[in-house]
Amino acid sequence: QVQLVESGGGLVQAGGSLRLSCVASGSIVSINAMGWYRQAPGKQRELVAQITRDASTNYADSVKGRFTISRDNAKNTVNLQMNSLTPEDTAVYYCNAKEISAPTYWYLELWGQGTLVTVSS
Repeated sequence: QVQLVESGGGLVQAGGSLRLSCVASGSIVSINAMGWYRQAPGKQRELVAQITRDASTNYADSVKGRFTISRDNAKNTVNLQMNSLTPEDTAVYYCNAKEISAPTYWYLELWGQGTLVTVSS
């Protein structure tokens, strides 16, 4: 069974930085895309950043130039470096993986449990 486990959330002051990490555990052959979504209170979940297996990236306009997504295919990990954080970045951040191949299973999409990021003003 494949699971996504996140770490790195917490409380930071505006202007500060945080790094989120996510590891896909289990027997995995390949993962197409990995990324991060976030959901703020009262708002819909939105894409923050995504990176494909060949390192193509996609960012939400609101985080371009401040956040950087990276990935280690060999370790099945994805990281999100978040700089110049603002209170508007406060949300639960979810790791996401799409099209995961395992020896006996194929998953269309998996989600982590979420990690809270709080940015104080």
